[in-house]
Amino acid sequence: MARINVRELQTPIRQRYKEDPQAAQVGLKVRSGQADLSDPLHCAVLPVSTPEITWRSGAHPAAGGLGDVPCSGDLLLGALAACQETTIRMVAANMGIELAALEVEIEADWDARGTLAMGDYPIGLTAIRCTTRVTVPQDVRGERAERLLRSAERYCVVLNTLRNGVPVESSFALERG
Repeated sequence: MARINVRELQTPIRQRYKEDPQAAQVGLKVRSGQADLSDPLHCAVLPVSTPEITWRSGAHPAAGGLGDVPCSGDLLLGALAACQETTIRMVAANMGIELAALEVEIEADWDARGTLAMGDYPIGLTAIRCTTRVTVPQDVRGERAERLLRSAERYCVVLNTLRNGVPVESSFALERG
């Protein structure tokens, strides 16, 4: 069983959001970190909420990278895997369901020719497949596990963001130095 009582943890949070709906509006922010600008193959990213953490990333070998750090696509898929797994764990804890095993596997398709400006090829991932396997003890017919997975799929933030899409604004500014 879960060592943390998620329902107890979330009760005061839910109450605060009922009393003050604006408090539920959360802004997330990530920024570039310190990295050697003479190295075009690597970068660093800092989540503002945990500035002591640095995510290293770089170009994929299919685009000339060294393959020594995750590429940005890996980070995107990692965000989906992390969200899926955390959501399943939290929903299971909320439902009082013990997990015997949990595995999330994410795969994506990408044609690197678009990124390399080699013609009229798509730029970006063209498909993502997420496979989640969960084992719930004493659930012979799988009814509890099915209910768990339906709930987890419904509440996974990254999965739903990717499925539904969101407006993305992008601005580029040239600063003269």
